[in-house]
Amino acid sequence: MFLTELETQHFRNLASQKIEFDPKTNIFIGQNAQGKTNLLEAIAFLALTRSHRTNNDHDLINFNAEFARLKGQVNRENDQLELQVLITPKGKKAWVNRVEQVKLSKYVGRLNAIFFSPRDLELIKGSPTNRRRFMDQEFGQIDAEYLYFASQYRKVLGQRNNYLKQLQRKQANDLMLLDVYTDQLADLAAELLVRRYQYLKQLEPVAMQAYAAISGSKEKLSIKYHSSISQVKAEMSKQELYDQISKVIKAQKDSEIRQGITLLGVHRDDLHFMLDGQDAQSFASQGQQRSIALSLKLAEIELVHSVTGEYPLLLLDDVMSELDKSRQEQLLHYLQNKTQTFITTTDLAGISWEIIQKPKIYRLANGKINKGV
Repeated sequence: MFLTELETQHFRNLASQKIEFDPKTNIFIGQNAQGKTNLLEAIAFLALTRSHRTNNDHDLINFNAEFARLKGQVNRENDQLELQVLITPKGKKAWVNRVEQVKLSKYVGRLNAIFFSPRDLELIKGSPTNRRRFMDQEFGQIDAEYLYFASQYRKVLGQRNNYLKQLQRKQANDLMLLDVYTDQLADLAAELLVRRYQYLKQLEPVAMQAYAAISGSKEKLSIKYHSSISQVKAEMSKQELYDQISKVIKAQKDSEIRQGITLLGVHRDDLHFMLDGQDAQSFASQGQQRSIALSLKLAEIELVHSVTGEYPLLLLDDVMSELDKSRQEQLLHYLQNKTQTFITTTDLAGISWEIIQKPKIYRLANGKINKGV
């Protein structure tokens, strides 16, 4: 799949304009704060209807405007689509071929995009929140049910936490209602875990191969899912997962009421990355950690391809300057003739021109995009 055209209107500092893209490689040159990251964010938002930079969609609307709109023309293997997203202070709406989508989960997946920024290079040593976000963003765009269950889980978690605070303050005393919230939460957690285990099982061998190629090392990469509920196992059925989660959370009832918060669940789970059985977060060098992060992105590309039959867009936001020449070349070799790639950079000096052939180059200044060097 590839994006042939993007139209922006009042999105952050981007000028209202229409841009045509090359189906292979597009490079955007500009100084900092000119809108390069905003452009890639716009493409990602058109695909996913959410931002990797903010949870408040209102931040995406230019301060002089009352709304933001994105429209894109997408070529897929078997069809062509017009996608459109409208962002207002009251919420957002999405259209496919001018037909409004009642649920955003029905829209997501029409265009797949993998976003890679320098912050992603910190995925290994960063906080567990980053790794949970990594799973939710990438698994959500290939599985509408995952996206739905993740949204519902956050909703029920918020309701349960609010009720725990009421119990903590003696503003409520109905423990049966708490059990109802617990059962709902356990059911949604089990649905998410089944899918997390499934996709991680597919992701791990590809990431392992990519790591070996990128690092030139004989170290073996492995990925371990760490549940906050130790009784949970990958080989369990959905019903077994539900039973264990419900049982363990209910046993924490008194502690949760005292603290006014849900102590266990998929919202507290984590991923552990291992090199030859050792925790990469603690023992790996910075170079090794970056190689793991890069391997994960390449594995994501293959996961999307295996599920959808098409390669996603790849958005590289100032990543080239953060990679040494060897890793940059390995990345570009891997991507060659696979994905439509969008690269932002402050200059062209760090680009491996031996690998990238005939890219489309744009200049970007004050939110305005112009073709040509």
